[in-house]
Amino acid sequence: MDLINPLAEAYAETYTSPEDSLLEEVAEYTRTRHSESIMLSGKVQGKILEMISCMLRPTAILEIGTFTGYSALCLAKGLTPEGHLHTIELREADSALARSYFDRSPQASQIISHTGNALDILPGLSSTWDLVFIDADKPAYIDYFNLVFPRLRKNGFILADNVLFHGQVLQEPVKGKSAKGIQAFNEFIRQRTDIEKTILTIRDGLYLIRKL
Repeated sequence: MDLINPLAEAYAETYTSPEDSLLEEVAEYTRTRHSESIMLSGKVQGKILEMISCMLRPTAILEIGTFTGYSALCLAKGLTPEGHLHTIELREADSALARSYFDRSPQASQIISHTGNALDILPGLSSTWDLVFIDADKPAYIDYFNLVFPRLRKNGFILADNVLFHGQVLQEPVKGKSAKGIQAFNEFIRQRTDIEKTILTIRDGLYLIRKL
C-alpha cells in the first residue's frame, strides 16, 4: 500500500536539502546491492532525523537497528562536540558495512557500534539518553521502549520508525507478526500518560515521543 502519493514524495525530495556525498554513497549501495533496501531511511526521513538531532543538540543518542548506517550518520550530525551515539545491529554483515561508512564520517570517533541482540546489549549501556531511535525487530518495540525509557532524561525524545508498517496497521484485522507487534506498540504508547506523543505521517510512519 502506498501511504504517500509517489508524486508528492518525489516533490518533497526535490525540495529537501541534498545529501552529502557519504550519505549518497550509502543510499546508492543500499538501493542497488542490498536485498532489503526498503529498510533504508532515505533522503526526506534522514533529513528529518538530522534536523531533530540538530534542534536537540544531544550528548547521548541511542539507535536500535543500524542497518547500513544511513540513519546513524544523519542523527550524529546533531551531536555536541563531546557527545556520542551508540548504535546496535543484530546482523554482523550490516554492522561491519555501516562501520566502514562511520569511519569515514566527521563523527567517526563519536559513533560506537555494537553487534548483537539489542535486548542483551541494552542493559549494559549506562548512558542517560537524550534521543533514542528505534528501528529494529517490530515485535520487540515494547521491550526496547521499556529498557530505554528509565534511562531517557526528562524531555528526552524517542523516535520509533515504521509505526504505520506499510499500511498494514490500517487493516482489520491486523495480520502478520510484525504488523501485530507495531499495532501493540502503538496502543501501548497511546495509553501512556507519562509522555507526549504524535505520529508523523512521513515515509512509513514515525512516532515522536517526549518524556514528561
